[in-house]
Amino acid sequence: MAKEAVELREAEVEFSVLTRALHWLRFVAIVALTITGFYIGAVFVSPSISGEPNLFLNARMRMWHEIFGFVLVAITLFKIYYFFASKHKAERLERGSFGDALSLKTWIAQLKYYLLIGKHPHLKGVYNPLQFAAYAGLYIVFSLLCLTGLILYVHVYHDGLGGALYGAMRPFEALFGGLANVRTIHHILMWVLIIFLPVHIYMVIFNSLRGKEGALDSILSGLKFKKKH
Repeated sequence: MAKEAVELREAEVEFSVLTRALHWLRFVAIVALTITGFYIGAVFVSPSISGEPNLFLNARMRMWHEIFGFVLVAITLFKIYYFFASKHKAERLERGSFGDALSLKTWIAQLKYYLLIGKHPHLKGVYNPLQFAAYAGLYIVFSLLCLTGLILYVHVYHDGLGGALYGAMRPFEALFGGLANVRTIHHILMWVLIIFLPVHIYMVIFNSLRGKEGALDSILSGLKFKKKH
């Protein structure tokens, strides 16, 4: 009677605690910004009619939009810095994905894997080439969202931080073709994130089920269970 092959796996740190915490905080920020942004763009709920001068629902929505907007700005700036500066093993592996993204052989092998006609290629970093390209594009979207958001912010608040950033934001406003274009770009970028989210979830589930490495829960536990060579 032939013995069944036993597949040995070992746990490896995929994401640090800080990376996981920022991932979920950014998710909360994106959800809050999407809801409040839709409201600011087209008011869909109005407070009950009352003679009391305290029904400032639009102002509250704008307040939370700005709070979570600055949360997203802070996370985006820190994550870009952390990606290049961190000495943690997980972030070193993230930087190692550069090499995989520049390898045509790895790109072809990864595409075969997604088309169910090949095995998953051995990677030097955390992300495969498609993931790395997607995340690089995502950070461009985050950066432009933050920039266009700040341009809109300085045109509402002329004192304090708004006043301090006004001069720095004006050249970018001109570069985008004026304030109306800035609003349109900001809105389009929001839709990019909305479309990205279900694709991202699908790809995580696909990799988790096919790769059997615990990809789905790695953003919670920080661990992946990889085959022992």
